[in-house]
Amino acid sequence: MHHLKLIGAFLKISSQAELAYRVNFWIRLLHSLLNLVTGVLSLVVIFNQVEFIRGWDLPGALAILGVYLLLGGLRSLFIGPSLESVAGMDGEIWTGTYDFTLLRPLDQQFLISFRHWRIFALVDITMALGVLIYALTLLGLTHLSLSMVLSFTLTLLAAVTLLYAVLLAFSALVFWNPGFLFTWVINDLFQLARYPVGLYPGWLRLVLTWIIPVGLMTTIPAQALVGTLAPWMLVLTLAFTIGAFLLATWLFRQGLKKYASASS
Repeated sequence: MHHLKLIGAFLKISSQAELAYRVNFWIRLLHSLLNLVTGVLSLVVIFNQVEFIRGWDLPGALAILGVYLLLGGLRSLFIGPSLESVAGMDGEIWTGTYDFTLLRPLDQQFLISFRHWRIFALVDITMALGVLIYALTLLGLTHLSLSMVLSFTLTLLAAVTLLYAVLLAFSALVFWNPGFLFTWVINDLFQLARYPVGLYPGWLRLVLTWIIPVGLMTTIPAQALVGTLAPWMLVLTLAFTIGAFLLATWLFRQGLKKYASASS
């Protein structure tokens, strides 16, 4: 409960700061609309030429796009802003001001993960949910079963956890090399996750699934939604997610030991 109250306080403070610049809402809305329109139109153009691509039809591809937009919205909502304040451009590790964060009587991983929020990212999340609902409409809502809903929920939670773990791990690398923005690597790779991972060559598919698993984050929940996810893949995804989270946490703890403060 204490942590939930702190998250509420962080959200309130961040919301007040965001609302002070309300023009940002319209900029965010325009950016989100462009991102949505280009994503949907590209799929419509492709599937006007072919009915299936590597086993995926238009509703399935829209489901992947919806998951991709949803993860992007959640990243913009709190994961990205919080971690970037530490490991991003002019972040606390770069400037040596992480000392002040270390002095606070809170778990460091919790603090750097939830203290900054961008409420205008709710626009992206709303649009992503709209894409998912549209995909379900094309698929036919009657095909959904309780097991499919449960699988989608579990895989979506796993996808959010994986996204957080990858960003935390890349943020932790900045402790060893403060002069390089490791998190920028994710930005370009994450763009590839808007399409089915099966579209890519074998070596790239391997990278996007098990090394930097941005493809796993979107394709697996979409497979659960359309009912093509094998039970063994669900179990493997959940196990992989737990391992990735533990590894990222360990890497962050090790990185803390490498931090050179502003006074050192």
